[in-house]
Amino acid sequence: MSTSDDLVGGNVDPWLSVSEPYQPDPPGHESDLTHSVQIRDVRKAFGSFHVLTGLNLNFVDNAVTTILGPSGTGKSVLLKHIVGLLEPDHGEVVVFGQNIWNVSERERQEIRKRFGVLFQDGALFGSMNIYDNVAFPLRKHTDKSESEIRKIVMARLEEVGLTRAVNKAPGEVSGGMKKRAGFARALVLNPSVVMFDEPDSGLDPVRTSLLNDLILKLHAEHGGTYILVTHDIRTARKVSDYVGVVWKGKLIHYGETEEAFNSDLPFVRQFLSGDSVGPLGMD
Repeated sequence: MSTSDDLVGGNVDPWLSVSEPYQPDPPGHESDLTHSVQIRDVRKAFGSFHVLTGLNLNFVDNAVTTILGPSGTGKSVLLKHIVGLLEPDHGEVVVFGQNIWNVSERERQEIRKRFGVLFQDGALFGSMNIYDNVAFPLRKHTDKSESEIRKIVMARLEEVGLTRAVNKAPGEVSGGMKKRAGFARALVLNPSVVMFDEPDSGLDPVRTSLLNDLILKLHAEHGGTYILVTHDIRTARKVSDYVGVVWKGKLIHYGETEEAFNSDLPFVRQFLSGDSVGPLGMD
């Protein structure tokens, strides 16, 4: 399989490759209306470093999709494009039927309100207790009364098992509790799309498994389009309805979870099995 790295030193458009990676049509691709989030030939470079090199992906609604791939291959950059924090150099990010870079900044802000994001470390405000952290989006983006906010916040904190930690500061709770608080905050606006940037980062295997159980439980209860970025193969196998594998800025496989884990593609097979023999090396 040839990639853009094969072209170094030639007078060729660095976005292109000699042979395009295998990119199957995602399930349900027949109608664009079934996909709240669509990535169309998105390319992004930072200086001479080309991160996304023509990535196409329609995320299946009301499902959990996990994006896997080596470090530095563009997974977190993809999330930032979806939520409108990064503008692509080329291509389109279509969210809820709109190219988010063909609308005003105010309209983009309204679109972002339909997203929930769980960051790697929870990204809690250190000056606020757990309750106020979770209440923050409601106070910022709605005109609800404090009694209404309290009802919503306590319901979310109960779902993640943190009702006894409402008055604690982020520095007073464990890493797993910070993740759960971040998850509760991501859900308070009843988002259509919830994104997780390496939710298992920094957690031991047991707490990772418990967080995965929580993701599955809340998705089953509330629905929505969940998009996870992770390096943890066990997480991907446990929580995913669909798995996308990204390498060198392109999607090289996308399909149902078991299909991915049974793939014959050399890179996909190597990455998902953790084998040292294959196209992925130390470079």
